[in-house]
Amino acid sequence: MAHRLRPVGLDFAGIAPVRHVSALVIPAPVEAVYRALEDVPGWVDWFPQVTAARPVDGGAGRDITLSGGVRFRETVIVAKEPEVYAYRVDVTNVPGVRAIVEEWRLAPAGDGTRVRWTFATDGTAAYRLAMKPIRIAQARAFRDAVSALDRRLAA
Repeated sequence: MAHRLRPVGLDFAGIAPVRHVSALVIPAPVEAVYRALEDVPGWVDWFPQVTAARPVDGGAGRDITLSGGVRFRETVIVAKEPEVYAYRVDVTNVPGVRAIVEEWRLAPAGDGTRVRWTFATDGTAAYRLAMKPIRIAQARAFRDAVSALDRRLAA
């Protein structure tokens, strides 16, 4: 992995120059959804773009590989059960990126859970421009992944 990113905190999710936010309500209970987020190796079972996931540093970090060979070394910055799970990318092979935080917020919604995901990032001007058309694909990936997670939790 070639690029070390700027270390940012959870506040970056609200102030990043590029933010993609998606939300979905699913029937699964909040606690079950949160446990699935903390189960790093389990992500490959419900998030189709994740091809490999393993905890590192005693669970304080994550090594993630996405389809297409994109790799991330991440640090978990918030693990507040059952409300917030967030991590920042420390190292990646994606050129042009300077910072990434992903925040998952969970809230009760009737008998289920409202899952809100924020992808917050910054990078070079070319990177920021390239991220604009990716917004739609990320929203679809989020919807597909959370729906798959819901089906997995119901089984």
